[in-house]
Amino acid sequence: MPSRRYTILIADRTSGVVRRVTISAGPAVAVACAIATLPVLIGIGAAWKAKSEVSSLYSSNRSLEAENANYRGATEALSEQIASLQTVVADLGTRSTIDPAAARAVEKLPAFVKNRAIGGAQNASFAQQAAKTFSALAAPEDTFGLLRNVLEGLQSRLHDVRNMVERRNALADATPSIWPAQGWLTSRMGLRQDPMTGGDDFHAGLDIAGEKGQPIYATAAGHVTQAEYQGGYGNLVVVDHGFGLETKYGHLSSFSVKPG
Repeated sequence: MPSRRYTILIADRTSGVVRRVTISAGPAVAVACAIATLPVLIGIGAAWKAKSEVSSLYSSNRSLEAENANYRGATEALSEQIASLQTVVADLGTRSTIDPAAARAVEKLPAFVKNRAIGGAQNASFAQQAAKTFSALAAPEDTFGLLRNVLEGLQSRLHDVRNMVERRNALADATPSIWPAQGWLTSRMGLRQDPMTGGDDFHAGLDIAGEKGQPIYATAAGHVTQAEYQGGYGNLVVVDHGFGLETKYGHLSSFSVKPG
């Protein structure tokens, strides 16, 4: 069946010229359909693009929410570390104060005794370690990680300082810093005339005269290692204070302690 053909007449009223355009039905319908379909296709494309953009926004939003949650978690962890450090610093401030008399007594100890108790030089200072850590901030990939490293370094350093303070306090407790009895000093430490022979003698202690039976006190924390009669000391009590420090209490009228 031959396709239908249509003739379109275009007349110019001014000149009277008439032009005829003959077209087949098929192409005409195709052009009409294309013209009618084009806006629909454009609308569908725009809808798909909008849907894709919305989906991308939802995905970005979820990523941001996850990232924010991670930041919140990291921030809370850092806050806890900082609070812990503040507690340690406050505790160190309390512990670092010792009795002035005990501090003066510790200062008079031989250097080898203090080194044995407190220890020598520390390892690399925290300032050097922090400088190495902060040098990475030129191109940071994980700022929270760097801050966490710094806080961990501070915690480690404060732990060392706390141990040093505890050892210093233990040494202060172990250092004789009080008089063992009330009375008057009858003989100092050092060279003297031997009361028995009259010759030169080195007196390795202090003689304190007091009332018979009055109490005698240990001059620092420690434990009794000896309580017995011994030669020229008479009744003798020996107290070991640790750190190589020991005190002896002789010429006692009696004693009521025992080793341990």
